Amino acid sequence: MFSAAWLAFGLAASVQLAAAQQAGSIVQVGNTQVSAMMMFLGNEEKVYILDKTENNAAQINGHPAWGSVWDVNTHTAQPMAVLTNTFCASGMHLPNGSYASFGGNSAIGPLGAVGSVGSGQYDTTYEDYDGRKSIRILNPCTSADDMTSTQCEWFDNPAVLSMQKQRWYSAAEALGDGTVVLIGGFVAGGYINRNTPNTDPEYEGGAAEPTYEFYPSRGAATVMNFMITTSGLNSYAHTYLMPSGNMLIQANISTILWNPDTNVETPLPNMPGGVARVYPASGAVAMLPLTPANNYTPTVLFCGGTDMPDEYWGNYSYPNYNTWTYPTSKDCQRITPEPTDGSSPVYVQDDDMLEGRTMGQFIILPDGTFLIVNGGLNGTAGYAQATGQTPLFSDMPFDESLASGPVGTPAIYNPNLPSGSRWSNAGLGSTNIARLYHSSALLMPDATVMIAGSNPNIDTNLTAYFPTTYTAEIFYPPYFSASVRPTFSGAPQTLSYGGSYFDLTVPSTAYSGSANAAAANTTVVLSRGGFTTHAMNMGQRHLQLNSTYTVNSNGSITLHVAQVPPNPNLLTPGPALMFVVIDGIPSNGTMVIVGSGQVETQSTQLASVLPASSQNASAQGSGSSGTTTNSASGSTHTGAIIGAVIGAIAVIGILG
Repeated sequence: MFSAAWLAFGLAASVQLAAAQQAGSIVQVGNTQVSAMMMFLGNEEKVYILDKTENNAAQINGHPAWGSVWDVNTHTAQPMAVLTNTFCASGMHLPNGSYASFGGNSAIGPLGAVGSVGSGQYDTTYEDYDGRKSIRILNPCTSADDMTSTQCEWFDNPAVLSMQKQRWYSAAEALGDGTVVLIGGFVAGGYINRNTPNTDPEYEGGAAEPTYEFYPSRGAATVMNFMITTSGLNSYAHTYLMPSGNMLIQANISTILWNPDTNVETPLPNMPGGVARVYPASGAVAMLPLTPANNYTPTVLFCGGTDMPDEYWGNYSYPNYNTWTYPTSKDCQRITPEPTDGSSPVYVQDDDMLEGRTMGQFIILPDGTFLIVNGGLNGTAGYAQATGQTPLFSDMPFDESLASGPVGTPAIYNPNLPSGSRWSNAGLGSTNIARLYHSSALLMPDATVMIAGSNPNIDTNLTAYFPTTYTAEIFYPPYFSASVRPTFSGAPQTLSYGGSYFDLTVPSTAYSGSANAAAANTTVVLSRGGFTTHAMNMGQRHLQLNSTYTVNSNGSITLHVAQVPPNPNLLTPGPALMFVVIDGIPSNGTMVIVGSGQVETQSTQLASVLPASSQNASAQGSGSSGTTTNSASGSTHTGAIIGAVIGAIAVIGILG
């Protein structure tokens, strides 16, 4: 059976290890214990994973686990306790380096049955509680901590901390002061957010939630008109904070700029070609790198999804059409929502992808290129046991999956290459694991990409055509062909918005050849991988810091690095990885905190003034294959984060 091939481990462990750092390779590395519907990088050592409540073999407190923590160094995972059902939650970083997960589904039992107590308030078999109003807080810990202590566990207690409204598939976006805005979502339902006929696009008879609210609360939840006009295809809306404080929001085929302070919507052009990008069309979407060269002006790239006609989509129950037969879109469009030249925002055609994808996911690599992984050639995200054309589950060709044709080969998009040449998969390996609905991917501190998850099934199913997947993989980007990886020292623990520059030291062993050439081709970047779920990375950003350099006679390079530009809307307060990139080859990343660590108006200073660059014609690098470990200045900030569990609730966990 085809599914057996997708389940199989392709190589023995010894061969996997031998191939581990081959550029372009995808290597199976371990078991995540729960299927990785959601992931985020907590620190340089730990990735936190959330699944929906389901019958995972991994147990915690006598019931199936739906949370785990992955060790970046050992490639092993251990289950974590989560109280409420996290199915299709959203999430976002907080200013102090913690993460929050928002909403989810009601309590469920075996095979997705409504929880056995109180119409979905609790289930006695899986022992999960209703998660639709939950706000869960996680303060990342390291291996030096007691991972079983209260300080290192999820805080998940809706009686103490919750949203005003029930939200399933809501959007989440951080604002410049660290507040998180939560937008829309289902209350109950399934495939898309509408009934048939769609006579109540605002509330769908109680199944839709058209409001937005803030965490911490700024007052009562308020209706957003855009959630009404985009009824049906508005789950997990794409949201990007702009320099002005307005927010780009894209759902269905509509686009707006929205003011979170006034609730004023400014219409922007519709998506060309009628291509839907939001769930369950699930195109790949990300903001292009913010750099001094583009004056930190955001441009957002949309690729893939589907132009499936509106009548094919159906309703909460299932699609009207056999989606797995409908080819996905290759189309890519860019938009600059706030042009600095006074022109009106417009979508601009970009290079088509190499193949169409639904559920393709963009990961911004430290060199500023975009990796796309996962997804399918046909259909959409979601699962169902019938469609309008196939009423019997026994006739569903891919069991519950609404997509087919898994894409096993990633591709890389380079936004800096000329039009017509931006996409390539040359030299990239393939995976034999189908990564479809509920897959995820995330940039790692060593500049690899972790790929995990996939479960287009209502409950754990190891024999489905596309089964529940627990195997994690690591993708090694092309820069792993380099014989020398840069290292650096002197990273500060925290960065400010403007203010005095800081120095990083790059030793002569971090590169080879001319020191002047290496210094002139060095960048310092901040990369935030975001909260990944459903082919999205909520909060993902890549920002290049302005820098100059001094080449020293011993071949070392002193980098003079500006603080973050003095506009918190460009990179909201919270955690990020700092990379030094020399000739396109990144160092390992060092975790830093941007901003004050608090939800508050962030202090800004004048942009950093840098000294002029200084060269030394005789200086040379002496790099050869070896260590890539960086060193940061001062002691770790992890302890302060760990100590903030209850503090987070008191300080930033204000009840709505």
